Amino acid sequence: MKQWFLAVAVTAALSGPVLASQCGAVLGHSMQQLNTRETVDLCEQFKGKTLLVVNTASKCGFTPQFEALQQLHDSYRDKGLVVLGFPSNDFRQEHSDEARTAEVCYLDYGVQFPMFTTTSVRGSSANPVFRALIDKSGKQPSWNFNKYLVSADEQTVLHFGSRTSPTDASFIAELEKLLAQGG
Repeated sequence: MKQWFLAVAVTAALSGPVLASQCGAVLGHSMQQLNTRETVDLCEQFKGKTLLVVNTASKCGFTPQFEALQQLHDSYRDKGLVVLGFPSNDFRQEHSDEARTAEVCYLDYGVQFPMFTTTSVRGSSANPVFRALIDKSGKQPSWNFNKYLVSADEQTVLHFGSRTSPTDASFIAELEKLLAQGG
């Protein structure tokens, strides 16, 4: 009987940290970086951070939002924010050549936050990150540059449409609330 209790205690001790280190539906994936063959384990890299996840497009009227997204990245990364960009051609405004997409992001707009390979962000073909965001928020992207603020524990997901600028006062207020909760 004593050995059984010891086995249960050891199993609980070993499984506790393993379970604690796992991420939820948003970060529980690996994604390929933009214009590379490198993948990023989102859980390993961004667990415990407040996220701003954005579906982007290089040939959209909202593309200049990259500048404000980069400013948010610069201003809030030391407070726990990570901006993640997911190019998508779901609205037919992304280059078919990923090298051109990368050029627009990195050279034209100076993006330094993580950008991932072009994927779908809507419907049944949406990448797993966006499927999780849609499930948690009840809102799928209706156009490019939809923004999802995700709390550090992945329990809160707030959706903002394309017309909401990353510098909008109400958006910043929600971002700062999530950062204050932990991230």
